[in-house]
Amino acid sequence: MVRLTIFLILSIFLIIWSRKSLKNRKVHGFYRFFAFESILALIIVNSVNWFTNPFSVIQIISWILLLVSIVIATQGFYLLHKIGKPEKEIEETSILVKTGIYKCIRHPLYSSLILLAWGSFLKDISLLPAGLAIAATIFLVVTAIVEEKENLQRFGDEYTHYMNFTKRFIPFIV
Repeated sequence: MVRLTIFLILSIFLIIWSRKSLKNRKVHGFYRFFAFESILALIIVNSVNWFTNPFSVIQIISWILLLVSIVIATQGFYLLHKIGKPEKEIEETSILVKTGIYKCIRHPLYSSLILLAWGSFLKDISLLPAGLAIAATIFLVVTAIVEEKENLQRFGDEYTHYMNFTKRFIPFIV
């Protein structure tokens, strides 16, 4: 009951934060909301097993994914704030960031969320967490695709050129 209450309270905050985006399926925030909800549910569902068998191979892999997620997110947020010169929100940058992690990944923040989802999934491998991790990944892929369309409109040819030299989520692969 406590976990459900925490989920509902945090979901209300996500709804309030995303309310503008939830009115328009053509913006990336619409799909990102569902990715956040999937990840939130995944973390809540697996929270009881977060520290079970801390030295098992699966748990160590999980902690590595979670740590890498934090490192990527930290650098991504820092560069967006420092170089991107956000107008209102951190994601509404006035300058296209192409240095640091953005030199090889177009969406490091979404990459970090994918790693967070799969690291959380590994805490307790079962059907429901697997479905939530898959859902989060799909929503993040769709979010990135929609955001790329927005960025093409915002930055034009500069973003087209940037897309030709970077991968969406994983350097040199995807």
